[in-house]
Amino acid sequence: MIIPLNKLKIGQKGIIKNIEPGPLEDRFYDLGFTKEAIVECVLKSPFNDPTAYKIKGTLIAIREEDAATIKVGVMDE
Repeated sequence: MIIPLNKLKIGQKGIIKNIEPGPLEDRFYDLGFTKEAIVECVLKSPFNDPTAYKIKGTLIAIREEDAATIKVGVMDE
């Protein structure tokens, strides 16, 4: 199932399938959000914005509207 990154629940992992073109696309690539990379939702702030994601050993906080531009396939555990 493919969903936006911001829909992952805490503890869920996903495999990045696509990043929508936009002003942050290159920045996401620089941060390690590349196709087929595994990303995990680690922590949500009190109002769910931003959310912290673990990718390639790094914890990165992303705003909800920006995370919605990244599509992931949910991993079954």
